[in-house]
Amino acid sequence: MSSNQQQNNQAIGLFTATCIVVANMIGTGVFTSLGFQVVDIKSGFTLLFLWMVGGIFALCGALSYGELGAAMPYSGGEYYYLSRIYHPVVGFLSGWVSVTVGFAAPIAAAAMALGAYFKSVFPLVSSIVIALGVVIGVSLIHGKSKTFGSYFQQIFTILKVLLIVVLIVCGLFLAEPQQLGFLPSTGDVNLIFSSPFAISLVYVTYSYSGWNAAVYLASEVEEPEKNLPRSLIGGTLIVMGLYLLLNFIFLHTTPINKLAGELEIGYIAANQIFGGMGAKIMGILISLGLISSISSMVLAGPRVTQAIGEDIPLFKLLAKKNSSGIPYLAILLQLFIVTVLILTSSFEAVLTYLGFTLTLSSFITVLGVFVYRFRYPEAPRPYQTWGYPFTPLIFLGISSWMLVFLLIDKPAESLTGMLTMLVGLIVYFVASKNKLGWSSVNEEANYVSASQSEQKQTRFNKR
Repeated sequence: MSSNQQQNNQAIGLFTATCIVVANMIGTGVFTSLGFQVVDIKSGFTLLFLWMVGGIFALCGALSYGELGAAMPYSGGEYYYLSRIYHPVVGFLSGWVSVTVGFAAPIAAAAMALGAYFKSVFPLVSSIVIALGVVIGVSLIHGKSKTFGSYFQQIFTILKVLLIVVLIVCGLFLAEPQQLGFLPSTGDVNLIFSSPFAISLVYVTYSYSGWNAAVYLASEVEEPEKNLPRSLIGGTLIVMGLYLLLNFIFLHTTPINKLAGELEIGYIAANQIFGGMGAKIMGILISLGLISSISSMVLAGPRVTQAIGEDIPLFKLLAKKNSSGIPYLAILLQLFIVTVLILTSSFEAVLTYLGFTLTLSSFITVLGVFVYRFRYPEAPRPYQTWGYPFTPLIFLGISSWMLVFLLIDKPAESLTGMLTMLVGLIVYFVASKNKLGWSSVNEEANYVSASQSEQKQTRFNKR
């Protein structure tokens, strides 16, 4: 590949990659979940500590993914890593979930939420029309130009962050403070080790999901060996800070009894801060913020489909790119699935069982940091996980607990997720009649050897 071609394909800079991570993480979860946490947890310190633990979990995942992304800077995320670290069938099962519903269902859910919030401000419009219009518009933008798509992602992510910062600042100076303590007390220890804290942590970690978003577009990131880890870690730290401040403002401005059991936490807090216009302000804020979330997922999802198409001849058509190097057929496939989910409103059922499969996928991927070091000790690692082995172990420990909890609390949804993977296994064996790329240990070894040679050549050329 010529240097010009490579620059065209790598049009995503560090700032855009970080915006993708931030936009993917900040959805409706942080504006809705606190109401269920305060039912059993009345301590300001414990509630903020809950969001701190969720942030540490996400950060440990980002640190671990950063090593794999820098060592294997190719698009596809878990599909690519698991195929190379373990076996192609493991990667395909992860990719199968991502391609079918892993991105489409959250996009549909975010689009429908956007439509609902927009309708609350402008009652005459149809929420479904708005949802479909936004998804189609964003897909067309990212299917046309990487440069324009990058600017679009940057603008709406910056707008989202600025609106949240304005809400935080106004909450500090305009609202009447509540009598709720945020310093630790002796009773907080029992709360932290209680069942309500553990249950709440599951939903908090969901609110942090998306910290790995940039790895799905790794091949298109400039200097991925440096910028991938930076975008994952930087984006996660930004969201962690915003989440802690936002939840502090919710608790600082609003009586805890008004929050308990309520879903529309953002509306309630905005009313406390801004008065009667609060609900409309919050509706506009969340609507605009969700555009960046949808945009980041529309960017990331098709790159998994593209990677599968490049490896498996049966899906070769989905890897086809336009003149700008964009997998437009993969974008259209995702758009079709999202449209079906919006029109049938079946995305809610899909989301209930995605939790187990996506948690399992990230668990196996972070475990892959240990496996990859063991199998390929000489492979180049431009970035190594900070705090290794403790950071990946923290992630694996919390993930294990979540998987057990999900199996016990939601057995039907978890088993349905496994059934989806079983269908993927059948598809894999049908597709494997055509030879899969990277399907043998020797080919994997050749890949690592090639990576080492390529990195040595790059260092030599820089001298």
